[in-house]
Amino acid sequence: MSKKIGDVILDVHNISLRFGGVKALTDISFNVREHEVRAIIGPNGAGKSSMLNCINGVYTPQEGSITFRGQTFDHMNSRQVAEMGIARTFQNLALFKGMSVIDNIMSGRNLKIKSNLLMQALRWGPAQREEEEHREKVEHIIDFLEIQAFRKTPVGQLPYGLQKRVDLGRALAMEPQVLLLDEPMAGMNMEEKQDMCRFILDVNDEFGTTVVLIEHDMGVVMDISDRVVVLDYGKKIGDGSPKEVRNNEEVISAYLGTSH
Repeated sequence: MSKKIGDVILDVHNISLRFGGVKALTDISFNVREHEVRAIIGPNGAGKSSMLNCINGVYTPQEGSITFRGQTFDHMNSRQVAEMGIARTFQNLALFKGMSVIDNIMSGRNLKIKSNLLMQALRWGPAQREEEEHREKVEHIIDFLEIQAFRKTPVGQLPYGLQKRVDLGRALAMEPQVLLLDEPMAGMNMEEKQDMCRFILDVNDEFGTTVVLIEHDMGVVMDISDRVVVLDYGKKIGDGSPKEVRNNEEVISAYLGTSH
C-alpha cells in the first residue's frame, strides 16, 4: 500500500547564506511535501546542516525566503519555528546527561505547557492535570520508541544508540508537523541503524509526521526516502526520486565516486 503524499508544506526559495566572504549556500530552492521523507545528501562541507539551520531559525540567510504552510518569512527565531510545528534533532546530542530519559523527553513538552511556574511548582489543580496529560503523551512516546526499561535511567548512562532514540523522543514530544533530523544514524552500528530506520518510517506513518533528514549512509537514504535533494559546495546539483538521483551523472561524480 503506497502512502499518500500531500501538498507542499515547506518551500525553500533561493536561499543564500554567507559567513564573511565564505559562501555556505548559494541560491538553493527545493520543497517538502506533507507526509514525505525528504533526504538532503552531499559530501562533507556541502552545506546540509547550514540548510537545516536556516529552516529552523538558527541562521538568517542573506537572500531568499522560506514558506511554511503558506506563510512566508525571511527570518524567524528558533522558538517561533518550534511553535509553528518544526522540531529538530542535532548531530551532536544536546541531551541533559544527568537527567532521566522521561525528564529529557518531558523537556520537549515545554512549549505546550500553559500553566505558570508557580502553579507548576505547587502542582495545583489545572497545573497538576496538565502535567498528567503531558506525562501520558511522554509515556506513549517511550512505549513507541521501546525504551520503557530505561525510563528512570540518567541519559548519560545509556549506550549511544539509545541516547539517539531519546533525542528523537524529545523532538517528537513537541508534536511537530515537520521533523528535521540531522544525521540521526551517525556513529551507529548496523543493528542500531536498522532500528532507527524503522522508527523514522513509523513516525512518518503512524504520526503522519513529515520528515526531512540529513544522512550519509546512501543505502539508508535510498531505502527510506521519497525524494532526495543533493548539495555540493553549497549548491544544489540534484533533486528527485532516489532512483533519479542515483542515476544523475553530476551526483555520481560529486558524491558517490565514479565507480558507482
